[in-house]
Amino acid sequence: MKQKDALDKINRKKFVFIVLLWIFISGIYGVYKPLPEGLDFEGQAYNIPESSVSFLYDATYLDKDGQRQSKQEIFDEVFKMISGAKRFVVLDMFLYNDFQGKKPENFRSLSQELTDVLIKKKKSNPEMEITVISDPVNIIYGGYESAHFKKLEGAGVKIIITDLKKLRDTNPAYSAFYRAIFQWFGNKSDGGIIANPFDKTKPKVTARSYLEMINFKANHRKIIIADEEVGGKFKAAVLVASANPHDGSSAHSNTAMKVRDFLWRDAVKSEEAAGRLSGNNFAINTSDITDERGDIKIRLLTEKKIRNRLVSLINESVEGDSIDMAMFYLSDRKVVEALKRADKNGVNVRLALDPNKDAFGREKNGIPNRPVAAELIKNSKGNTQIRWCDTHGEQCHSKMTLIKNSSGYHLLLGSANLTKRNIGNYNLETDILAESGKKIPAIARAYEFFNETWENRSGRIYTADYEKYKDESIYKTLLYHWMERTGMSSF
Repeated sequence: MKQKDALDKINRKKFVFIVLLWIFISGIYGVYKPLPEGLDFEGQAYNIPESSVSFLYDATYLDKDGQRQSKQEIFDEVFKMISGAKRFVVLDMFLYNDFQGKKPENFRSLSQELTDVLIKKKKSNPEMEITVISDPVNIIYGGYESAHFKKLEGAGVKIIITDLKKLRDTNPAYSAFYRAIFQWFGNKSDGGIIANPFDKTKPKVTARSYLEMINFKANHRKIIIADEEVGGKFKAAVLVASANPHDGSSAHSNTAMKVRDFLWRDAVKSEEAAGRLSGNNFAINTSDITDERGDIKIRLLTEKKIRNRLVSLINESVEGDSIDMAMFYLSDRKVVEALKRADKNGVNVRLALDPNKDAFGREKNGIPNRPVAAELIKNSKGNTQIRWCDTHGEQCHSKMTLIKNSSGYHLLLGSANLTKRNIGNYNLETDILAESGKKIPAIARAYEFFNETWENRSGRIYTADYEKYKDESIYKTLLYHWMERTGMSSF
C-alpha cells in the first residue's frame, strides 16, 4: 500500500509538471510564433497627384455657451463611397455595433446607418461583391449574435469574423493558460448567465466570452476600399480612419485619409491577407481600374511597420523641425524614447493627448497618457508642449502624426494607437503615410485641424492646459510601465 501511495504521488507530480510545462510552452509559442502571411506589411511608395489625397476629421468641442457640439465628416464620406461603388466594397472595421456603456451616447446611430447603406447598395446591385471584415468583440467572442451581421448576411453581404487565435498573444501571462486549457471549450450565442460586458441592456453571455476577452486581442483596423467613377474613369479609393461605426463612439473626435490611385492595390493585398487569416477568401473585380501618377508619395503600413516608419521619421528630425501628434494612446517605449531624443535635439514637439478619463460613461485613471506626459515634460529641454483634449464623455480618438523636416511634410494616420499592442505585431492595424515636399491641401487641412484644436480657435474649446490633468503619481507611473510591458491592460 505504501508503495502504491508513493507511485501515486510521483504520478501526480509528473502530471502537474506536464501541465505546467505545456502552459509554459503555450505561453512562449503564443508570444513568438510566426505571424500569418501578409501581416506586418509595408506597401510600395506610390507617386500620385495631390488631388488624389484628402484629409477628413470629426471634432467635438464646447461652444461659447458651454454646449457640446460635433462636426463630422468621416462616415458621411464612407457612406458616399459605398453608395457610389459599382463593383466592390471591402470594409474592415473593429467596432461595428450599437453597444452603449454605462452612460449612453445618443449622438448618432452609426452602426444602423452603415447597415442600411450596405443593404441598400446590395439590393440595388445584387451582383456586386461586398465584404465586411470585423472583430469578434462585436459578437462578444461567440457569445452573442449580432443583429447587424445577421441582416447583412441575409442581404448577401459576406461577413468575415477575424480569427484572433492566429495572432500573437499580447497578454501572455493569461493567454498561456487560455491556450492550454480554456480555448478548447468553444462558445455559444444562445444565452448565458453573465451580463454583456459592453452593454448591460443586451442579452447575457457565457463565461467563455469573458475568458476569451481577457486575451486582449483585436482586429483594430478601420478601412474601406471601394471602386468609384471619377470623370468617366473607373478608379478605386481607400479610406483609412481612427473612427468606428459604433454608436457609443459616435461623438469621438477622429481623423481619416482618403486616397485614390495605386494605394488600393496594397490595401486589397492587405485585406485579402486578413480574410485568409480567418479561413475566408474573397475576390473582387479590379479590371479596368485606371491610376494617375503625381508628385505625392503615398504608402500603406500595417502592424509593426507603422512603428518602424514613425520612429525612423522622428529620429531623422533635427533642430528646427516639428512634430505634432493628436493621439488617443501614447505608451510604446520606442516611440516615447524617440520623442525624448527629438526634444533633446531641438525638435519642436506638440502633443494633443486624450486625458484617458472617459470610457463610455466610466471614469478611467489616466493611464497611459498622463504618466507618459509627465515623463516627457520632466525630460524636456523646453521643446515639448502638451495639451489635453478637454473631453466631456467622448474621447479624443485620433491617431495622427504630422512631421515637418528637411525632406518635407509627413502625415501618418489610421487605426493604430502608439502602444506596444497596436504597433508591436499583436493587433491588426492599418495606417497611411503621405509625404510631400510642399504643404499640399490635404496636409494643410490636417495642420489646420490640429492648430484649431490646439489654440481653441473661434471660441470653441477643444483642449486644456497641461496643468489641468497633470499627474506625476509614482504609483501610476509604475503601473503604466508594468501594464505596457506585460500586456495586462486594455491599451
